[in-house]
Amino acid sequence: MTELGVEDLLREIAPQVLGALVRRHGQFEDCEDAVQEAVLAAAQQWPAEGVPGSPRGWLVTVASRRLIDQVRSDHARREREAAVAVAEAAPEDVPDADDTLVLLFLCCHPALTAASQTALTLRAVGGLTTAEIARAFLVPEATMAARISRAKQRVKAAGGEFGAPGEAERAERLRVVLQVLYLIFNEGYTASAGGELHRADLAREAIRLARMVHAQLPEDTEVTGLLALMLLTHARRDARTTAAGDLMPLAEQDRSRWDRALIDEGMRLAKDSLAGLELGPYQLQAAIAATHSDAASAGETDWQQVHALYLILERIAPNPMVTLNRAVALAETAGPRAGLELLSTLDSDARMTGHHRLLSVRAHLLENAGDPAGAYEHYRRAARATASLAEQRYLESRASRARPRTAP
Repeated sequence: MTELGVEDLLREIAPQVLGALVRRHGQFEDCEDAVQEAVLAAAQQWPAEGVPGSPRGWLVTVASRRLIDQVRSDHARREREAAVAVAEAAPEDVPDADDTLVLLFLCCHPALTAASQTALTLRAVGGLTTAEIARAFLVPEATMAARISRAKQRVKAAGGEFGAPGEAERAERLRVVLQVLYLIFNEGYTASAGGELHRADLAREAIRLARMVHAQLPEDTEVTGLLALMLLTHARRDARTTAAGDLMPLAEQDRSRWDRALIDEGMRLAKDSLAGLELGPYQLQAAIAATHSDAASAGETDWQQVHALYLILERIAPNPMVTLNRAVALAETAGPRAGLELLSTLDSDARMTGHHRLLSVRAHLLENAGDPAGAYEHYRRAARATASLAEQRYLESRASRARPRTAP
C-alpha cells in the first residue's frame, strides 16, 4: 500500500482505536497520546513492511503497550518495550463496535467552548496534528497545543466519562456535534482569514466525519441534511475561484465545473432528509443548496422557493445570517429595495455591527438599486472588515467598479 493509502487508512481507523482504548482504560489524554505514537509507528512501518491483517487490532495492541509504558516510570523499560511492541505486535481482540460517535460526544463536551470542541474534535477524531490545526485557524502551534491541553483537562475535571450519553442528553450533545462539524466545514469552505479563499483539507475532513456520523445514525434526518448540505456546497469548490485565486460569486460561476457526482449524492441525501416528521435547520439549508444545484444557470434559480425555505428556517432557527440570506432571496423576487428594507432590521443587532457580510450584501443591493455612491462606500467598508485576503480583493474590485466618477 502506498504512503497516501496508509495515511487515509490510519485517519479512518485512528478514532476507532482511540475509542477502544478509552473505553477499556479511561484516561482520555494518555490514551490519545498513545494512539498518536502508534499511528506514527504504523506510518513509518506499514508502507515498507505491509499493512497487517488486522490494522485496527495492530494499532490497539501497540497503543495499549505504549499506554502501559507511559504508566511505568522506568524510562529504559519504556523504550525497550516500545521497540518490541512495534516489531512484534500481534492483533488483540478488538470489539466490533465503532466508538467514533461516542468519541465525538466526548470531544463536544458541554463544558468546553466552541473553539475547544472544534480543536479537540480535529485532533482526536480527525487525526490532524496540532500544527495542522494551528495552521488552519491561523494561530501559533503553541497556542493551539495549550488550547487542546486545556480542553482535555476540562473534560477530565468535568467528569467526562466514555460512553454514550443518556437519552435525555443525547439529542443535545448530537446537536453540538453537528454544529462543530458545520463550523469545521464552514472554515474550510470559506476561511475566515489568510490568503486562500478556502481550505479544502478542512472541508474534506468535515465531510469525512459527517459520513461517519451518518453511517451510525442513517435514520437521523438532521445528520442526513448536514451531510447533504456539505456535499452540495463542496461540489462548487473548483468554480469558486479564478485561475488567479480570486473569488467568483455564485451567480457568475461556471456550473459545468461543479462536481456532478457530489451534487447527485447530495441531492439524493437532501431528498431523504426531508422524509422525517419534523424539519431542522440542516435539512432546510440542504434544501436551499439543492434548489441552487438544480438550476442550470443562475437565471433559472427558483428564488421564490429559496425565499420560502429561508422564511421557514428563520422561523425555526432565528439567526441574523439567515435573515441576511433571506434579504438576498427577497431582492431577487421583490427587487433590491425590498431586500434593503429587510437588511435594515439587522442594524440594531450587535452581532452584525460592522460585519463584512452585512456590509457587502448591502453594497450589492445598493448597486442593483442604482446607488453607486452608497455601494462604493459599503464595498470599501466591507473590504476593511474582513480578514480574508481573497474576500478583500473581491470587495475592493467591486468597489472600484461601483465607484462614481465624482468619488475622491
